[in-house]
Order: sequence, then structure tokens, then C-alpha cells
Amino acid sequence: MEEAVHVEVADDIPPELEALLHTEALHGLTDAEVQERTAKFGLNEIPENKTNPFLKFLSYFLGPISYLLEIACILSGVFQDWVDFGILLGVLIINACIGFFEEARAESALDALKNTLALKSRCWRNSKLVEVDSNTLVPGDIIALRLGDIIPADCRLLGVGVTGEVTEGTLQIDQSALTGESLPVQKGKGSTAYSSAIVKQGQMLAVVTKTGINTYIGRAANLISITTEEGHFQKIINSIGNFLVLITCVMAAALFFIRVWAVPQDKDATLGKKVEKALLEVLVLTVAAIPVGLPTIMSVTMAVGASQLAKKQVIVKRLTAIEELASVSILCSDKTGTLTLNQLSFDVPYLSNKVPYTEQDLLLTSFFASEPGAQDAIESAIRGAAQTRVTVLKERAEVDHNIPGYKVNNFIPFNPTSKYTEATVTDLATGKQFRCIKGAPQVIVRMVGGHDEATKAVNDFARRGLRALGVAITVDDAMTKFEMVGMISLLDPPRPDSAHTIEECRKLGIQVKMITGDQQIIGKEVAHRLGMHRTILDATKLIDDTIDEEALIDRCEKCDGFAQVIPEHKYKVVELLQKRGYLVGMTGDGVNDAPALKKANVGIAVEGCTDAARSAADIVLLAAGLSTIVDGVKTSRAIFQRMRSYALYRIASTIHFLLFFFISICAFGFSLPPILIILIAVLNDAATLVISVDNAQISQRPDKWRLGQLLTLSFVLGLLLMIISFIHFFVAKDAFGYPVDAYDENIENSGKLQTIMYLQISSCPHFVIFSTRLPGYFYENTPSLTFILAVAGTQVFAMLMSIFGIRFFDATAIGWGWGVGVLAISTLMFMLLDIVKVMIFRHWSFELTVKMYPTKARKAILEERMAKQEAKLRAKGNMAKVRKVLYISMGLLSFKKAAEAGTKKWPSKEANSPSRIVN
Repeated sequence: MEEAVHVEVADDIPPELEALLHTEALHGLTDAEVQERTAKFGLNEIPENKTNPFLKFLSYFLGPISYLLEIACILSGVFQDWVDFGILLGVLIINACIGFFEEARAESALDALKNTLALKSRCWRNSKLVEVDSNTLVPGDIIALRLGDIIPADCRLLGVGVTGEVTEGTLQIDQSALTGESLPVQKGKGSTAYSSAIVKQGQMLAVVTKTGINTYIGRAANLISITTEEGHFQKIINSIGNFLVLITCVMAAALFFIRVWAVPQDKDATLGKKVEKALLEVLVLTVAAIPVGLPTIMSVTMAVGASQLAKKQVIVKRLTAIEELASVSILCSDKTGTLTLNQLSFDVPYLSNKVPYTEQDLLLTSFFASEPGAQDAIESAIRGAAQTRVTVLKERAEVDHNIPGYKVNNFIPFNPTSKYTEATVTDLATGKQFRCIKGAPQVIVRMVGGHDEATKAVNDFARRGLRALGVAITVDDAMTKFEMVGMISLLDPPRPDSAHTIEECRKLGIQVKMITGDQQIIGKEVAHRLGMHRTILDATKLIDDTIDEEALIDRCEKCDGFAQVIPEHKYKVVELLQKRGYLVGMTGDGVNDAPALKKANVGIAVEGCTDAARSAADIVLLAAGLSTIVDGVKTSRAIFQRMRSYALYRIASTIHFLLFFFISICAFGFSLPPILIILIAVLNDAATLVISVDNAQISQRPDKWRLGQLLTLSFVLGLLLMIISFIHFFVAKDAFGYPVDAYDENIENSGKLQTIMYLQISSCPHFVIFSTRLPGYFYENTPSLTFILAVAGTQVFAMLMSIFGIRFFDATAIGWGWGVGVLAISTLMFMLLDIVKVMIFRHWSFELTVKMYPTKARKAILEERMAKQEAKLRAKGNMAKVRKVLYISMGLLSFKKAAEAGTKKWPSKEANSPSRIVN
């Protein structure tokens, strides 16, 4: 008879440590030995590293965009431009505060792992059984384990009772939160019991083998502490910032050189004055280049998204995880407690055919032989199924072990020797007595005298990873002859919504991979029930040194899940997939999931998770199951579209600002008053804040930033905006004769050109955001009314200020004609730029990215893609040839059969007459 066997994770003990583990059971260590070993191995606790909150706050002032703001702020202070200084300093502090308070993750993962350890332990010390603090345990200590105890350290079971008697019994240990195994495991003498697992049945002495960071759970904590990678979103923002810093520094340096030595504003001025005036112009250019609102708007957009997700019972702990969730292409999901219910349930049983027993007969008989009040998972599953499915049990007035119409006279609990429970029952209606037994399938089959069909059913259950229990009943008056009733099958079943969620994820372009600590056969059975393929990889292959890493990543890509996984395996899976360029999401609920949750781009802790999983995760689900993940993905993709549209608009505006002012200052000595430039940046970005509630199209594939495409499109739009601005500049300057000078009462029409250009530079790029908010034409998706009013409101304010003039803002009145005309032209221009954007999106490809931005990595990726595409085409061609040969062969075979049939003599009509057939 086949039987599913628990595969124990081996834990190597070094020889020098093994020498310390031969402590006499009832004597234990002496105080001197404990002190010596504590000095060597340390306390039985997980070390923690606390981050200084002040230093953490200061870290939010780092980064390319922050550096630009700080340089501009310092220059404003040097030249005593206190308005600009105050605005820039305020933006810096606001950005830092949002980052600190909204995104601070407080290293609580280690605290939570630490809190899962037992606080007190019973231990033999100095020949006495005493209670000690768990953090004082050392290797070699003899500890007592009993029902309900949280195991305080990794230990080896000694097969000795608490008072020294030798026992052949086992401990039933629940280690699901550590290993992900759905069923409690039986462990006897010589087996390792892991720290933080829970004893469900039995008692035994054990010798401590490992403590603190060296334990199974300690290694998980160590994986968490070393996982400090920069987030994907932060990398994107830094890449955008680095690009803007680079072009700003190049242009600022060029402008400084030109205005000091090549074309100074005043050739007769001293070098000091030339440098001072050049620095003022550099300040204007720098302020124009800084996307002051980029970090703030990104954070606010994500914060609003987090609020929307909270209403759907999805709590976001790290704001940038929202953006990363939109880009996740592989979701690694823990099986036990995430895809499944983490509770044994009654599955489809085998019922004996020799006597037509029913499912109710099987459950009622097994209920007779169940121990009342037992906390055992198997007993609970059987009693629960019986109480909900057996009519006589459902109709009871009181839910207890009494069964209407029957009386249990005697009950014998399970013991490791007999391997079954037994009850003697009286049928009160007839007075007949009978015995019921429930236990190990091979024992029950033997007691009924053999049963081939039952054995076959048990083997089928074992191959599918189901736990089987045999049930039999006596059929003679002497109560000695047993008859098979059937075989119960038990499984941790999938959650009702898991299969649907996996299908929804597929529709959104997300691969779901199941990860479990259970055996491979159990993983395959659950995968089949979830509508997945059965390609479940044994996780031990992940650490096979004979396999090339690229081949290993290929296996990870192609398989549907992993079995017999330990925390290091989960961590490795995420790491390997990330190396291939995937953004990986990881869901889980146990301590064993915590390292992978933190390593993943997006860690998702499900409802009912442990503190360790919750603390390591970026997103926490409050509703049971994974169905809310689909809502989370859709919401995050809408948020992603909003952020990308703003980034595209803002980078294009920055390039426009830089190009226009660099050329206008160098060629014509023309620039806007700094306060007007600040006003453009602050007002436009403030209005753009409402993009966080704008309508957005949701992609059916994982979103990507595609920086090459983003920067190219931004540059093209920025260049076209610069051309449009210079057309306005030359028309106003040359056609209408407006001077380039700032406002001066003694110069006619002075200051008007600055105000005209202010209105044009404020409105035209800002209207472009109606185009950048989606990849198609602007009219394909209507913006929200709030968004339209906010953007239109700022530009109407700019128009009215320009028409009537406000001296405080250095704005000179230009009249209704110019004001309305500039705004109307800006509206038309964004529609033309929208066509350019659509054309670029339609013709963009990765091949074009490689041509425009060639890097070694991109070239390698393109070559690999082309090789795979060529192999696919070759395979497709070969399949077409094989199919052609097959069709020809089938045709020839058909002709041959037809020819053979034609040579045979057809039966006569008489032979086929009705009278002949009847006769």
C-alpha cells in the first residue's frame, strides 16, 4: 500500500557543535556550562539593528531632483531672493515629510519575528527541572516539550519522557507557519523540532541544537535584514532625475561659460560682476529645469490610490508598492493559508461496494470513533464534516458528543502502537452493540481481512497527496468480524475564490506560481483543482550546483509552482525571477514567507497572517483569499497611468524650459523674472495634483515605464514646444516691436514680451497633459471634471493676470487680444502635438530603443529575443511540414480503405429486407 511520506528538511550539525549535544537527560547543564556557552553562542534571540530616525529623515533630502532643488535654494539665498528661497525650501521639506511619514516602514519585521519566540521554557539545569527565560537557552540544554508549547529553539527529540522514561511515542507538531506544510507532522526520537513551531500532541524531552540567528526562523530573520534593495519605483524616479540633472548641468555650465567669457551681458564689467550676473541667469535656468512637484505629485497620487485601495480592504504600507504592483508580471503565491484554507477538510471518500454504504454511514461511523473535544486537526475535520452532513447530527438540540438513538459505551483513543481509535456503540432502537474503528488505512484493511478496492483507493489518494483514514464496523454479534465501510480522504482545500482569482490574473497578464512546503504530489493536486498545470518543481533543484543559473531561471519561468520549499528557497525563487527582469509579487501568511515577502518587488500579506509576514509585506489584505488582489492590480494600473502621464508631461515641460531659456538667454539676453518661473512651476504642478483622481485607462498587460520611449517622446514634445514658444517670441518681438527689456516706466511696451511668453509657456505645455494622460488620441477617454476644472482654472488665472497685469508678480498688462489669442493657440497646439504622440507610440518598438539607446544589456536582450523568435518560427515551420505529411498519409489511408471496400461484393437487397432481419 502506497503512503505519502513526510520529507524532513535536513539540518546539518557541525562536528564541534555535535560534541556539545550529549547532555545527560535528567541532569542538564550546570550554570557554569550555560555561562560559557552563552559567551560563545550568544543569547537565544534575533539581533536587531535600529535606524536613527533623524538620519532616516535626512535621507529623503538625497537624490538627483533633491540636489537640484538644494542648489537652486542655496543660489537663491546667496542672491537674497527670499521669495524663491522660501518656496524652494518649502518644497524640499514637504517632499521629505511625505516620504518620511507615508513611506517609513519602521524595521518591525525583525521585532515580529522575535515576538513569535516562546518567552519561558521548562529546562533541566543542575539536575532540576526549572522554568527559565527562553532567551537564556544554549546548545546542549535539555528542554521539556508538551501539548501547547511554542518550541523555544531548534532541538533534537530524545525519545525520553519529561520524567526520564523511554518512550516510542511521537510529538505532533504544527509547523505550517514555518514551512508552509498544511498538515501537522509526526516527529519521534532523533527528529528536529524547529523554533516557533507548536506542539499539538504528546510530550518529550529534547536537546537544544541551535539558538538565535542560527535557528530555522533565525535564518529567515537574517534574510529579511540583508534585503535592503532600492525599490523599482525609486530606481525609475532616480533615472528620470539623473537625466534631468545631466542636461541641466550641461546647459548651466555652458550658459555660465558663455555669459562670463564668450558673450557677457556687460563686456566692461569686472569678472566678479560678470560671474554674479551669469550665476543669476544660471539660477533662472536651474529653477526652470527643476520638476519641483515631481516627487510630491507622485507621492500624493499614490497616497490617494492607497486610500482607494483601503476601501477595498487592501492596506498599503509602502506607497511605491502601488506603482510596482501595476508592473508585476509574476505573482508567487504561498499555497497553505493563501490559495488554500489551511484547514483539513473532508474530501470525496471511497465507499465500500460490497455493502452499499453511503457517505452518511461513513461519517457517522467515524464520528462514533472520534475523540470528544480533541484539538487534533484530523479529528476536527472529521467531526466538523459529520456535524454538517449527517442528518441525525444536524438535527440535535445540543451540539455535544451524544448521538440521538445511539450510546457510546466505550472509547479507546489513538495510540502509536495500534494506530486506530475505537468505540463500542449501542443502537438504542434495537439494543444491538457494535464496534467502530477509524485509523491508518493499512491497519483497517488488515483488520477486515484484506480489501483490494480499498487498497487501490488509498494508493490513488496517496498519489494525489490526500491523507486517507480507514473506517470499519463489526457485523457479527460477537463483535469480532469487521467490515469495510470506506476510506475518508482529507485535504487542505483551495479557497472558493482562488481559482477565479488565478484566472483573472491570467487575463491581466500575470503568471501565478504556487509555492508550498508540502510534498510535490500535494502541490500537483491543489494546482489541478485551481485550474493550473501540474508542472510543480521540487525546490531542492534550486540549490543544485550542477545546474547552470540561466537553465535554473528557465525552469523557474516555465514551471507552475514549487514544492518542499524552505524560506531560503522562496527567497531564491524571487531572486532568480528578478534577475531575468521580472517584477515579482509574493503573497504569504507565515513566518516562512517573510524573507521572500520583503525580497519581492511587492510583498502581499494575506488575511490572518502572522505579525512577521505583515511587517515584511508592502501590502496587507484584510479580506480572506486573494480576490482583492485583482482589485488592487486594476487600481494600481490606473494609478500607474496617471503617474506616467504626469512624468511625460513634466519631463517634456522641463526640456522645453531648458531649451527655450538657454537659447533665449544666450542669443537675446531674454528671460522671465524668477517669480514668474516659480509661479508657472508651482501653480501648474498644484493644479496637476488632481491627476490623482483623474479617469484612467487600465492596461490588460503589466505596465512598464519604458524609459527610452518616455525620454524620446518627452524630448520630441519638448523640442516642438520650444519651436512654438519661439514663434510667439519672434511674432511679439519683431512683428509687434515689443522690446526684450523687463518692465520699465521709461520704456514703452517694456515687460509685455515677458508676460506674453509667461502666458504661452504656462498654458501650452500644461494643456499637453490632456494628451499625455493616455497613449491613444486625447478624445478616446474623457478626463474627470475635477481635472478639467483644475487645469483650466490655473490657465484662466494666468490669462486674467496677463490681461490686467499684477506688478507683485512682475506681470505687465497685455490686453484681451493677446490673452485670449495665446490661450486659443495653446489649445490648438496640444491637439497637433497629440497626433505626434500617437504616431510615436504606434511605431515604437524595442528594436528602435536599442538603435536609439544602445547598451550592452539591451543588445544582449534583443539578440536573445531574436534567437527565440527564430527558433519559434523554425519549430512552427517544422510542425507545418509534419502536419502536411500527416494529412497526406491520412488521405492516402482513406483512399486505400475506400478502394478495399469497393472490391468487396455488396450484400443483396433480399439479405437486407426487414423480413429477413426479423427471421
